[in-house]
Amino acid sequence: MRLRSRLLVLLVTGTVAGMASPGPVGRPAAAAQPGGDETSELAVECYVYGYPLVTMEYTRRVMTNAATPTGTHAPMGQFVRMREYPTAKFRDVTAPNADTLYSTAWLDLAKEPYVLSLPDMGDRYFLMPMLDGWTNVFQVPGTRTTGNKAQSYAITGPGWKGALPDGVTELRSPTDLVWIPGRTYCTGTPEDYKACHAVMDRYDLRPLSARGRAYTPPAGRVDPAVDTKAAVREQVNRLDGTAYFGLLAALMKDNPPGPDDAAMVGKLARIGVVPGKAFDAAKLDPAVARAVAAAPKAAQARITAHFKTAGRLENGWTFATKTGVYSADYLQRAFITAVGLGANRPQDAVYPTSEVDAEGKKYSGANNYVLRFEKGQAPPAKAFWSITMYDKDYFFVDNPLNRYTVSPRNALKYNADGSLDVYIQHDSPGQDKEANWLPAPRGEFVLMMRLYWPRQDPPSILDGSWRVPPVRLVR
Repeated sequence: MRLRSRLLVLLVTGTVAGMASPGPVGRPAAAAQPGGDETSELAVECYVYGYPLVTMEYTRRVMTNAATPTGTHAPMGQFVRMREYPTAKFRDVTAPNADTLYSTAWLDLAKEPYVLSLPDMGDRYFLMPMLDGWTNVFQVPGTRTTGNKAQSYAITGPGWKGALPDGVTELRSPTDLVWIPGRTYCTGTPEDYKACHAVMDRYDLRPLSARGRAYTPPAGRVDPAVDTKAAVREQVNRLDGTAYFGLLAALMKDNPPGPDDAAMVGKLARIGVVPGKAFDAAKLDPAVARAVAAAPKAAQARITAHFKTAGRLENGWTFATKTGVYSADYLQRAFITAVGLGANRPQDAVYPTSEVDAEGKKYSGANNYVLRFEKGQAPPAKAFWSITMYDKDYFFVDNPLNRYTVSPRNALKYNADGSLDVYIQHDSPGQDKEANWLPAPRGEFVLMMRLYWPRQDPPSILDGSWRVPPVRLVR
C-alpha cells in the first residue's frame, strides 16, 4: 500500500458542512423528498461525511492482510514495530519520517476490550494516539499527556460493560474500530536503535481475557481478494455510489455516528442509508438514485477543492492546526483523511511544509539557501523539532552524509549573536558549516518542519505568536 501523507501539513482550517433538520428514518414521504439540486447536494454531503469511515476500513483491510507481523502489515490486534528509518531507496510511503519509529496496530473491540501495557520509558519521548473509525483522536497516552512511567490501559468499545483489573485505566472508544499509529523517538544511531528497540519490544497488546496469562497472538488470515498494490485512496475513490453507501451503512452498525451527527443521520436516511441496514439503491426514488450515482465524482472534487481554503500560509510555509478532533467539521475531516490519514492533534505535532522560497519561487538544487532562526527563535517544541529534505515527489534525497534531516541532535553550530543558520544546498557549504547542512538534490525539492509537542504558551506556532521564518536565496 502506498500511503498518501504528503499534504497533511497543508491544512489548518475548514468549513462546516451544511447542517439541516433530521429527515424521517427510512424512505422519506413525498413531501420530504428532496429534488433537483437539493438532492445532489444531499448525496454529496452524505458522501463527504462517510469518507473517513470508509477509508479507515479499506486501510485496515490492507494493513492487516497478513498471517504474522511482516514489514508494515500485521494481523488485527498485533503491533507492527518498525525497526529503522527509511533510506533514499524507500518508495512505499511519501513524506517518510526520520525522527520517530512507528508501532502501529488495528483493533476490533466488538468482542472484548484490548489491554495496552507500556513500560517505563525513561526520558524517551513517545505517543500512542488512538483513532476511532471516524479518524478522531479520542485518546493520546504519551509523554505529553500521561508521562513516561509504566502504564496500562483497557481500550473498550462503545457498548462494553464490565469490570477492569486494578491498575488498568479504561479508555473508551466511540467505535469498535480503532487504529493506534504509535511513535517512539529515536536518534537513528546504532546505539539508540538498540535501546529504542528494547523499549518498543515491551509494548504489550492483548485481549482483556488474555491479561495475566501466557498469550500467543493467533495467526492472521490473508485474503487474496484484498488489493495491496493500489493506494487506499484510489480504491475508495473508484467505488460507485451504491457500493460506497452500502459499505457505509454496514460499517455504521459497529461504528456509530457521534453526538454531533444527529442532523447527518437524518440526511443519510433521506437517501436510504440507515446504520446496520442493507442499502438497496433499487428502492430509491429515481432522482435520489441518480444523485447517489453522481455523488462520488462531485464529492471527491469538493474534498480536493477544500485545499484552496484550508491552508495557513506563513513566509512560504503551510501547515495545519486543526487536525485529530473535528466535531461536525466533516469537510475538514474528509480532506485530512484523503491526504494525511492518521493526523495527530496539533498539541502533539505540527508539520509546516514549504515548496517555495521567500520570493515565492520553487526550490532548486541549482541554488543555495539559508534558513535563519534569530536568537531565541528556534522552533518552540517541548519534545523535538527537525527539518526534513524531500525531493519534488516527497521522498528522501541521497547524499554523501546519508542525512535526511537537520535537528538539534546534529550538534548544530550557532552564530556569535545566538542566531542559527541552516544551509540548504546541493554542495557542501564547507566543513566548518556541515553540522548545519541539509543536503538538497540537484533538481526541485520540498522542506518539511516537524514540531512535536509544540509549546502552547508564547512563543507558539499554535496561537501564531511564533512564525516560521522564510527560506532565503543566497545570491
